[in-house]
Amino acid sequence: MSEILNKNHDRYFVPGLARGLRVLEIIAQADQPLTIAEIGKKLGISRSSAFRITYTLSYLGYLSSDKGDKLYELGPRVLDLGFSYLNRQDIIKIAKPFLEKLRDQTDVSSHLAIRDGKEVLYLDNIISRSSFVSNITTGDRRPIYATPLGWILLGDMSDVAIRKLFEGNQFKILTPHTPKNIDELIKRVRAAREQGYVVSRGFVQRGGSTITAPILNAIGKVVAVIDISAPDSAFSFDKMDSFYVPAVVDTAREISKNLGHRG
Repeated sequence: MSEILNKNHDRYFVPGLARGLRVLEIIAQADQPLTIAEIGKKLGISRSSAFRITYTLSYLGYLSSDKGDKLYELGPRVLDLGFSYLNRQDIIKIAKPFLEKLRDQTDVSSHLAIRDGKEVLYLDNIISRSSFVSNITTGDRRPIYATPLGWILLGDMSDVAIRKLFEGNQFKILTPHTPKNIDELIKRVRAAREQGYVVSRGFVQRGGSTITAPILNAIGKVVAVIDISAPDSAFSFDKMDSFYVPAVVDTAREISKNLGHRG
């Protein structure tokens, strides 16, 4: 908590938000689930005020309760936030040596990316030492609907959530492989999740190929993706299934293990 107050602190500070976050801290520090009365007492507010806060946090998934709504503990959404923070802090450092090894093994550039809203954001780019250099750089963004990395990153979202994310959007067709609408996108997302990886030949750029696989956190959620990508001439396509795919998938599994995944 900052000890330096903004000169407009009283105008900017949101007491309701502060109380909600304090409730999460109180429950996190408790050794057992708490009742509304206990939460109100610890926070120094009335039972009715504590009820409104716990109701809101429960509705949003930050708290969970027993069947009688009498005892409250942290909900799964709090865990997602915590894992997301830890993964983003560590994932570049953890992934880099594995991506460098993958680059050296395949002689193809390797990349690490995450989802940022409706875009794929590249966090790291390990450039091939051969003449077949990827045109992707760290910080680049791609529309998530149009790339295999995006299809894998959307894999944990429900069909309803994907439709809501792209509601009112028209897809720009980049290649003949680009999904033309949300229905086609959902089919690609589900196929990618079922297979566990995606092999792309010209899906995003004519004359280019990629192999993409997911990075999972400790609770099995997709938090990032890796790929190798290069012009078609950099690949020996007769070794796609026997060499390139296993190399990428195994690397993704090793990174996931180092993020706490034990699947």
